[in-house]
Amino acid sequence: MDITENVKERYELAKERILEIAGEDGIRGEYGVYFREMAAFLGEIMDAYDDAASGELYEAPLEELQKRNRSLYKDILPENYGGSYGNPSYAVKKLGDGYGQLLSFLYAELRSLIAFAYEKDLLEMTIRMELFLELYSSFACAGEEGKDAPDYEEIRETIYWFVSDYSELSAKKRLREQLCPEEDFALKIIRDSDLDDVRYLYYFGEYITEEELETARHLNGMKMEEIQRMADTYTEGYRIGFEVCNKDISKKKTVNILYCLGFERMIRAAVENFAAMGLRPAIYRARESVLWGKSIRKNGYYGAAANRQYEYDHKEDQALYLDKQYTNRRLEVMKEAFEELKEEASLLGGPAVVETFGEEPFVPEAKADTLKLSEKQQKLEVAYMADAGEMRNEYIKGEERSFTIIAFPVPAIGEKYKEIFDETVRINTLDYNLYQKIQQTMIDALDGADHVTVKGMNGNRTNLRIKLHELSDPNRETNFENCVADVNIPVGEVFTSPLLKGTDGLLHVTRVFLNGLEYKDLEINFTDGMISGYRCGNFASEEENKKYVKDHVLFRHDTLPMGEFAIGTNTAAYVMAKKYGIGDKLPILIAEKMGPHFAVGDTCYSHEEELVTYNPDGKAMAAKENEVSALRRTDRGKAYFNCHTDITIPYDELGELAAEGKDGKREIIIKEGRFVLKGCEALNLPLEE
Repeated sequence: MDITENVKERYELAKERILEIAGEDGIRGEYGVYFREMAAFLGEIMDAYDDAASGELYEAPLEELQKRNRSLYKDILPENYGGSYGNPSYAVKKLGDGYGQLLSFLYAELRSLIAFAYEKDLLEMTIRMELFLELYSSFACAGEEGKDAPDYEEIRETIYWFVSDYSELSAKKRLREQLCPEEDFALKIIRDSDLDDVRYLYYFGEYITEEELETARHLNGMKMEEIQRMADTYTEGYRIGFEVCNKDISKKKTVNILYCLGFERMIRAAVENFAAMGLRPAIYRARESVLWGKSIRKNGYYGAAANRQYEYDHKEDQALYLDKQYTNRRLEVMKEAFEELKEEASLLGGPAVVETFGEEPFVPEAKADTLKLSEKQQKLEVAYMADAGEMRNEYIKGEERSFTIIAFPVPAIGEKYKEIFDETVRINTLDYNLYQKIQQTMIDALDGADHVTVKGMNGNRTNLRIKLHELSDPNRETNFENCVADVNIPVGEVFTSPLLKGTDGLLHVTRVFLNGLEYKDLEINFTDGMISGYRCGNFASEEENKKYVKDHVLFRHDTLPMGEFAIGTNTAAYVMAKKYGIGDKLPILIAEKMGPHFAVGDTCYSHEEELVTYNPDGKAMAAKENEVSALRRTDRGKAYFNCHTDITIPYDELGELAAEGKDGKREIIIKEGRFVLKGCEALNLPLEE
């Protein structure tokens, strides 16, 4: 019997047993209710698989597709979440502390079957169905012995070995999705569907709302020339990213396309553009399974978030099984996967990302009943991320790859969505030659400075001193890169990697959104360039505030360096934000161009410090490392953090930004939110208009 036949047989046996459980009362009480509901839910998913496998899915009318889609996701929608086992608080209330978290974890893992059903991936479905049956059997046996539930540790170990045993399978399949264009489930839908018929959105197996439908319809209503202009800006940014960094794109054969559903018309045009460059797309899903590395940060293609609180509640589910043995196992299987696909890894050019903005800002609720990593587990995870980052860079070399990111609004941004969309397209295609000239004037002033001072106003308490590198040959070297519309679209910033020693003070923003999460009164203190204190004002408890910042800004590191200092120059984007009242909804990609910003974590030149980068004026970039990244020469494990988070001070909170020399000479660049440096006045025109 071959593997395929074996999997089919296992699937059919599991399916038969699960359908029986939905109608039996072998387990009594609340545990019985839970398992019957889960069996019924799995029955729905198996029906979806049958329709996908038979082809009936592609013949179904829109109303039927919408009905099934909502049914598969209804349990975790905000209006139903209070009574969902996906909600750890509800699960604990019904099933008890400990068991509630375990079975809420199981519920969340079973939800990953939706994607596998639409992909017709029987193996991934079967192993999770078998996990469900194994836990059901444990509870049934406990009941026969007169106990309410099996031993907690027995259940936890079952989950542990499920994750450990299948980590190799999942690591190899996930890496293949990222590196191999022939793994083309999504590409076939994008390339072969009639995009005027929005039923295609339901073929992905993602949650689809009116947002994705309206986005697709809006793009369908645009002229092909407009779609092509969007795609050209996106793909040219990717190509130019290689060019400006002196990287050879001809060595690459694959590009990762990451985007939100609804933009397929533009993505189809981009695929053709990339083909003309000799690049084939590998388009992979942002996964929901712990085996595939799920995260509240979407990495891949994705549909709507049915409930972001649900995602937040399960962000630390790995607390059930994370230990030294497991992290070592993850690294082992990752190494094996890369070795099997090392040729494919060397051909990957990097990601081309389409971000969206406009959704209502998310402010999470901190819950006592969610799983949380212990301090020891946090350190294990940080160490794993560092080792995994180094390994990934070994096979997909930083000095050879590039990326690009562009962003567009979605209908949730409001009734002026179409206006904002058109304005965003305009901002994404601004004249980079004009900005390049103005930014060079700014760089010339900055290159004469020893350090930069930044002070806030209008309630912003920022007071920072940023130490710059000393240029050994100012005629040939520069401290700041002149960034136009290439890897980070839209145009508009100059940036550097500051020295750490001598970089001190307080960074404060009254309100900011980072990676989809809101921060109120975010404060970060720096001492010699390293974070020495932090807090925010989101929660009543200071302990919860510090944890929130540590988890999502420091990514559980005890400290991080200031990896970047930049000055955003895109005042047109700032005016758009003010005009439409959408400042709180813009992605960091655009927000970082709307004032000075500071990144905590790695520098912009992480893993490619030895490459020589030139500005358009011919000067070489000298500030490509700091005292931490310089450790790569002696101890690479201490040189990188595998994170980089930009925090922007908006112009209306910026009191002064000045370049200061060793002799005390001050050159003011920005004063009370306006550019005052001679030669930069044109940047004020959008502000005045």
